[in-house]
Amino acid sequence: MAESSNKASVVGRLQAVKQSSGKSYNQISQETGLTNVYVSQLLRRQAQLKSDTARILRAALPELTEELMSEMMKPPFRSYDPNIIQEPAIYRLNEAVMHFGESIKEIINEEFGDGIMSAIDFYCSVDKVQVDGKDRVVVTFDGKFLPHTEQKLEHMASCVPRPMD
Repeated sequence: MAESSNKASVVGRLQAVKQSSGKSYNQISQETGLTNVYVSQLLRRQAQLKSDTARILRAALPELTEELMSEMMKPPFRSYDPNIIQEPAIYRLNEAVMHFGESIKEIINEEFGDGIMSAIDFYCSVDKVQVDGKDRVVVTFDGKFLPHTEQKLEHMASCVPRPMD
């Protein structure tokens, strides 16, 4: 429980720094060269701040203390509150993925073969566009394709013949 309360405390302080800056995620994104969603992930301790990015983020958010920067550079405890699904925007995103999921999977298989989209080698952004004078939300998932492998004994490290003593 200490991990989650510490994380909540750090996230609260990080969110206060962002709020105090008066900048949007898009503004910070433009200043840092990171996606807007990744900036949010960093400020929610869902991603690890890398050393080469630390200087750039600090320039965009000068109120970040050394202590907060140090916390952000630790591997995060990636988690979420299971009750978050009750938040309407998150519920609708989940609903959209569930509704379109089979078709998306089928097209991935058709275009790439049997496999999945990585959520590790992955970029995500949220953009606002106008179509016919109406605001539209564009969510982009950009993940590396990972093919499923055929599971042959000869490729398993635990099954590779070992020399006898």
